Amino acid sequence: MTQTTSAPHHEDGTAPPAARFDAVVEAAVQQGLLGEGGPVAGFIDTAGVRASVGALQDAFAATPGVLHTFAAKACSLIPVLRLLADCGMGCEVASPGELRLALEAGFPASRIVLDSPAKTREEIRLALALGVAVNADSLGELRRIDALRNPSTSSVLGLRVNPQVGGGSIGPMSTATDTSKFGVVLRDPGAREAIVEAFRQRPWLTRLHAHVGSQGCPLELIAAGVARTYELAEEINATLGVGQITSLDIGGGLPVNFTDETVRPTYADYVAALTAAAPGLFSGRYALVTEFGRSLLAKNGFIGARVEYTKDAGGRRIALTHAGAQTATRTVLMPDAWPLRIGAFGPDGVPKGGPVLAQDIAGPCCFAGDVVAYGRELPELAEDDVVVLYDTGAYYFSTPWAYNSLPRPAVYGFRMAAGREGEGPGHAGTVTFATVRGPQSLDSLAAESGLAHVDALIERDGREGGRDGSGGGRDGREAGRDR
Repeated sequence: MTQTTSAPHHEDGTAPPAARFDAVVEAAVQQGLLGEGGPVAGFIDTAGVRASVGALQDAFAATPGVLHTFAAKACSLIPVLRLLADCGMGCEVASPGELRLALEAGFPASRIVLDSPAKTREEIRLALALGVAVNADSLGELRRIDALRNPSTSSVLGLRVNPQVGGGSIGPMSTATDTSKFGVVLRDPGAREAIVEAFRQRPWLTRLHAHVGSQGCPLELIAAGVARTYELAEEINATLGVGQITSLDIGGGLPVNFTDETVRPTYADYVAALTAAAPGLFSGRYALVTEFGRSLLAKNGFIGARVEYTKDAGGRRIALTHAGAQTATRTVLMPDAWPLRIGAFGPDGVPKGGPVLAQDIAGPCCFAGDVVAYGRELPELAEDDVVVLYDTGAYYFSTPWAYNSLPRPAVYGFRMAAGREGEGPGHAGTVTFATVRGPQSLDSLAAESGLAHVDALIERDGREGGRDGSGGGRDGREAGRDR
């Protein structure tokens, strides 16, 4: 699906920053992407994504040959992954499902990195057969690779370490604490020596990996973790007397500013912090790999949701919408750690004005805590208005929670084009939408919930529904096997 709608622009043909998404919301309402038939949807700014990738590439421009991979978990939608591949990105995956999506999106196996703390033998076997890079998460996994590895594999093999530099402000998002489940620790007694010995025994082990950053982690903490990893690589190569480690995967995790539209910290800030902490990192002695996700997409997407009802309870105004825990899970479960900016729009998709009122923005899920924003000062919302949850281009609408069997929301990519040359300032440009993922149908939802096996647990005449996939349908036929 591709549709266009006129939208206002500056004289230079670009939408003013504060109104960049306003025109998109209005166009989405006009075209029925948001409204009675589409009460909630996600939107991705394709030009914004390309600009963010460009900023990342520019920040590392002085170090040629860096492989920038996108963390698929941040937006596991094949068309979005395809866009990122077209921008020159590689892909970091952490499951068989993400690997399949990356391959379907067109990433060459040589530009895919597999990370996970609990890889199965089959996952490892497949990655090695394809030539996908693998970062082992433990010494036990290295022993598993010993048994599975074919010497002819083209996979780059590495070991993830935990530099144990501490946590950020969000405990569950901190990956480099003393007791983190990720990687092989560096500071426990005997751990460093065990890592050096693991490399000594495996000449094919040529990469070190560390992922310190995530939301809530300051740049200084991230840089300190990367610096310790770099120092370990230097130590291993010096101890072995050979440059066995040839590349460093320094992870991603650049935090996102959710308080306003400003992008901070920037990728240039990140490179400056790394340069200060580990001056030799960019010398060219090691090839570098990055694994950014949230920071590339968060500000390039939003969720739009229709207000179904408003009510007052205990002196508080509540707007009931279709954007709740099923698509803003982290914000609902950890509101202080993941606050979102909220926009208020009328039924026509035009930004609302007028006096503001403290209001809760609640979702459709059947538990009391399904609230995405508490006491926000917004123009008074009414039935059929639209609210927008900003900075949700990563992790939100792409991987919804199936609570209450709510259907997955549609996702649309959009781009804005200026008016034709010579038609003067203020001439309307266009908003063009393309379907990334259609809204989930109830038929699809029922199929995922085991419809094909509807009678599998029902006993009839001493029989139960079978395990062969044919367990009874609605016509009452029995397809079970004797028990």
